[in-house]
Amino acid sequence: MTTEPRIEVRAEQPCVSIPIRVALREWGRANALVPEVFGWLQHRGIAPGGPLFYRYRVIGGADEEFHLEVGVPLAEPVAGDGRVVAGRVPGGPYAVLTHHGHPDRIRESFAVLEEWARRRGIAWAVRDVAGRTVWDGRFEFYLTDPAVQPDPRTWSTQIAYLLADG
Repeated sequence: MTTEPRIEVRAEQPCVSIPIRVALREWGRANALVPEVFGWLQHRGIAPGGPLFYRYRVIGGADEEFHLEVGVPLAEPVAGDGRVVAGRVPGGPYAVLTHHGHPDRIRESFAVLEEWARRRGIAWAVRDVAGRTVWDGRFEFYLTDPAVQPDPRTWSTQIAYLLADG
């Protein structure tokens, strides 16, 4: 189940993340970064400024690597340390919807958002780099804390794609 897509203008927000390149068949390596990034913040006494996110730079497949970052928005900028990279969630207009349910079914929500945008002539903020599509702002924000709600069938994940005119 998903919410209706909408356009939402967002302010730029500082963040920290850990980049990784991983195929779907090894997705556990990406998920293993979640406690690492939160532990990094906790060790430094830095409070998250928003929910955990996965930022997709390049979309892969079962055997083709995704280029992504596992990160957390912050209220104020901080310095990274090499492994944990300081950055920003870009500001601008996003097409947004919320996926309710197991993350394994999130592709259905991607399809809803992408079809909605196609019908409206909306273009994404992407570039071609060496024949691959690189996204400037394609995010999944995990709104449900698994420590509080362990059943993934009840989770909510916000999908946000930065628009080309952003």
